[in-house]
Amino acid sequence: MLEGSPDHRRVRQNDDMSQPPPLIAVCARVLTFSDEGKRDAFSSSQPYSRAVARAGGIPVLVPPIKELSSNAATVLQHFDGVLLPGGGDVDPTRYGQEPDEDTIYGVVKAHDDLDIAICHAAIELDLPMLALCRGMQVLNVALGGTLVQDIANSDHWMREHTVTLAEGCKIAKAVGTTHLEHCHSVHHQGLALLAPSLVACGWSEDGQLEAVELPTSSWIVGAQWHPEDTAPNKPQQQALYDELVRRAAARAHAIG
Repeated sequence: MLEGSPDHRRVRQNDDMSQPPPLIAVCARVLTFSDEGKRDAFSSSQPYSRAVARAGGIPVLVPPIKELSSNAATVLQHFDGVLLPGGGDVDPTRYGQEPDEDTIYGVVKAHDDLDIAICHAAIELDLPMLALCRGMQVLNVALGGTLVQDIANSDHWMREHTVTLAEGCKIAKAVGTTHLEHCHSVHHQGLALLAPSLVACGWSEDGQLEAVELPTSSWIVGAQWHPEDTAPNKPQQQALYDELVRRAAARAHAIG
């Protein structure tokens, strides 16, 4: 087990009652209707927020509206960390390709606008950020990388698998191992050209790139799987959220 594994240093912000829990920005999604008179709504999958809360953070949804996308750096000044979640596909025109109409789904301009803007702002402010599934793809695109529009591999759709992590990488340090099990994937796309500023640091058994990090940041990492799906029963998966919140709390404390 790696030094600094979650079993040895799992720190929850709410254990220190002198400091308020860190606020974690969670990019929300457009919901086409709701039970509130069937009006459009903003939403987020519950497991994201529950995992942040278990770690001692407070998840706050940031809705995908123009006013927030256009002022992402100002918005994020009120937060201590960022969760860039999953969702539909990134518009291929964002990385210089034409869409494959047979495979692309769930493209929403407002989602791309917000996620990419939040990504750039988090990097600018050096906020701790955990980018998951689509979030990792957004991180790559925002920094100049490209995507495979369809990996044509059902082994990564609603499946659990293992991920081998590079020794010493940020995610390996957070989870306490270089062999991470119970990684639940729900994606049909993947990274193609890796953005120049990112470093690859995790792979599945079939060679699919599963984890990246931004070495010029304090703690900005991407994971292609959904740790929140297995986190309630798998501490090593929850440890990714624990580290996000721990980093966010430390940053908040450092800046007063």
